[in-house]
Amino acid sequence: MTMLDNPAAGHFLPLEPGHSSPGRIEKLLRAGEFTVTAELSPPDSSDPEEVFEKARIFDGSVDAMNATDGSGANCHMSSVAVCAILRRANYSAIMQVSCRDRNRIAIQGDVLGAAAIGVASILCLTGDGVQAGDHPQAKPVFDLESITLLAMLRKMRDESRFQSGRKITHPPRVFLGAAANPFRPPLDFRPIRLAKKIEAGAQFIQTQYCFDVERLKQFMARVCDMGLHKKAFILVGVGPLASARAAEWIRQHVPGVHIPDSIIKRLAGSANQKQEGKKICIEMIQQVREIEGVSGVHVMAYRQEELVAEIIQESRVLGGRTPWYPGIDEP
Repeated sequence: MTMLDNPAAGHFLPLEPGHSSPGRIEKLLRAGEFTVTAELSPPDSSDPEEVFEKARIFDGSVDAMNATDGSGANCHMSSVAVCAILRRANYSAIMQVSCRDRNRIAIQGDVLGAAAIGVASILCLTGDGVQAGDHPQAKPVFDLESITLLAMLRKMRDESRFQSGRKITHPPRVFLGAAANPFRPPLDFRPIRLAKKIEAGAQFIQTQYCFDVERLKQFMARVCDMGLHKKAFILVGVGPLASARAAEWIRQHVPGVHIPDSIIKRLAGSANQKQEGKKICIEMIQQVREIEGVSGVHVMAYRQEELVAEIIQESRVLGGRTPWYPGIDEP
């Protein structure tokens, strides 16, 4: 394999001015393009073809895919392995890193390895507690949390040093991200928490599901007042609800997800609740795009991934732009 044949080879090319990574997502966001990412749920399998099957669903619809890291404290194929498989086809992958399962030694090693295979974007998360998942007897680590993780990875990238101070010969050139939840009380604290993550090194933000545009507007107004939208790119989390019953279950059992009564009532009153959930998602995307400081959306469609292409196409947020995917020329 030559450098030209290897998707990871781009990791060693000169960076564009003002960029911290060679990744497609950073290029799009810095160019002012409304950017679309989606969550790819890793398979419960060792077969790489199952990863490609999931990825192909998003072809031509999203700009990058998040590979989740033990989401919900459940065991799946590792995030770094999913990213490695996606890079084989030159997909743009965002590696999620949770502090729950690995200490700082393991995380730093994983980040170097991910950068070596061409992963250019990393989302830093504290992670759900083990009691939420299918291995509640597991021993949680939480050596770090999201803010200290961000600071550590920024030091690796910008100072070419491990947290210990030891020299890194070739630093990971990565675009650092974090999560935010504008909808979880205390609401006044959320912009302050976001500011701390940006100060620690976050360059892009993916939020929790948005089903309450008015509450998002209040959050974003404060974010803009603080000038945070000029320091990090904010992608709002969206997703289709399958039914009123599913929405009620999510509201009660998934921490941090806020679904207003009006949304559940609308779903319950529809003859086709799945289609109504899709319609609500499209409306949300169209509305959040008009909010100052929003740079894109992050689509989470667990077990409804087949709807993502329709949602993005019908929302018209790409403005005729086709995201890269295997089979078309690089934009």
